[in-house]
Amino acid sequence: MSPQFAGVLQLLALVAALALAYRPLGDYMARVYSSEKHYRPEKWIYKAIGADPTVEMRWTAYLRGVLAFSAVSVVFLYLLQRLQGVLPGSLGFVSIDPDQAFNTAASFVSNTNWQSYYGEQAMGHVVQTGGLAVQNFVSAAVGIAVAVALVRGFARSRTGELGNFWADLVRGVVRILLPISVVGAIVLVACGVIQNFAGIHEVGRFMGGTQEWNGGAVASQEVIKELGTNGGGYFNANSAHPFENPNGLSNLFEIFLILLIPFSLTRTFGRMVGSVRQGYAILATMATIWLVFVVLMWATEFAGKGPAFEIAGGAMEGKETRFGIGASSIFAVSTTLTSTGAVDSFHSSFTGLGGGITLLGMMLGEIAPGGVGSGLYGILIMAIIAVFLAGLMVGRTPEYLGKKIGTRQIKLAACYILITPALVLGFTAAAMALPTPAGSMTNSGAHGFSEILYAYTSGANNNGSAFAGLNADTQWFNSTIGIVMLLGRFLPMVFVLALAGSLAEQTPVPKTAGTLRTEKPLFTGLLVGTILIITGLTYFPSLALGPLAEGLAS
Repeated sequence: MSPQFAGVLQLLALVAALALAYRPLGDYMARVYSSEKHYRPEKWIYKAIGADPTVEMRWTAYLRGVLAFSAVSVVFLYLLQRLQGVLPGSLGFVSIDPDQAFNTAASFVSNTNWQSYYGEQAMGHVVQTGGLAVQNFVSAAVGIAVAVALVRGFARSRTGELGNFWADLVRGVVRILLPISVVGAIVLVACGVIQNFAGIHEVGRFMGGTQEWNGGAVASQEVIKELGTNGGGYFNANSAHPFENPNGLSNLFEIFLILLIPFSLTRTFGRMVGSVRQGYAILATMATIWLVFVVLMWATEFAGKGPAFEIAGGAMEGKETRFGIGASSIFAVSTTLTSTGAVDSFHSSFTGLGGGITLLGMMLGEIAPGGVGSGLYGILIMAIIAVFLAGLMVGRTPEYLGKKIGTRQIKLAACYILITPALVLGFTAAAMALPTPAGSMTNSGAHGFSEILYAYTSGANNNGSAFAGLNADTQWFNSTIGIVMLLGRFLPMVFVLALAGSLAEQTPVPKTAGTLRTEKPLFTGLLVGTILIITGLTYFPSLALGPLAEGLAS
């Protein structure tokens, strides 16, 4: 069987599995966030945190809940790392340095999971399971909650109320993420992923030295790492490590977990706004971009020229032989088109154009299908922009799902799409202009520029994957990327929730013969074009200096 054919078979199996899960999971999540019933364990949590889940919140109160919970989470995770040296279960590791502790706390709370440390050489069991794994759950639940709040903005009318943040947060963890993670962890253990609390032990002696590994509750963290589109690996090699991802079956299952909730949330959206066809239109947009990116990645990675490429069957440098080019390409595209950031291959070793595809996937805003929650609200912002452009072309007031898109709504949407590019390009320019940050680059020229561009793109878009080759464990990068991750996560949420509040206050506009049919394939094409044009106009100069220059020169 050729590597290309094997990749196609894996892609078909993945699409079939996602199609089977799409309707039941999407409908279930719609029921979760529409239910007025509170389970007993949830009531215990509400009582412990002093929250009343029955109180409806306006967007300002909802935002305060998001920011307050996230701020407390950053402080807690920072202190946990700083105190690691005196905690039990630390495996003898010392406390984390202040700049790296800040970076890691910001990373995991913002659902980025950028790592400037070696997990197996820095973090003990308490920090890994009690700190990082917990944030994998709650940061993902925060993203879904904000997306659901925006959907309620479209679904409700003549009210500014968007639901209750604390109820949405708890339900997301207890009813969605936790049950799927329990089942998924069992599947991963069956595939060979480790799950224990073993200490550091010697596994062999090589050339006068020793090789040591520590165990850990890897399967339980791996499953929520992928399911919650988090991405932080228990080990430095991330999902390329055999303890995290031992074989082709586990690899395919992890890709399935990455895409499961982001794709299924389009069904939830359709159910909650009362039109599943609207959900299908958003799904079609996401799926089209994702499939095109997979095909483009295959084209770049399988089409290498020269004897080495011909013998290996393509660009095998930096890829695990147990996965191959086909599966590694699907994983790379899925992890950068979502906010996951997990890697089963070395993105820096991809071909020049292949590395550019991973960069472009993040620059799109990670909306195809995007992160849990963040992908849905990101593409709905793009849908509003697309509707506005269509209104300009036909000369009528733009509407989306019965809501007028006026001056206030388009200003909020414009602010949303400008934040991330400003962070990426501004901090990349500063790092390239200053002498100290540029000294962290392993490579010079176009590839070296791509390393820094990738780092800030990954941080601002809350992805967390690294291009590698860049020494990011410095005070400059730990501090600036930490700031970028927090701003890139929470500033967009301000505009999303403000937009949701403004939409919920409106009176629905009745459909007329001139209303744009946003559930039709024509709108899907318009939305895809809008996404590509906005991204191209924003990032093409920086891509031309990095991956495009490298790819055309090779």
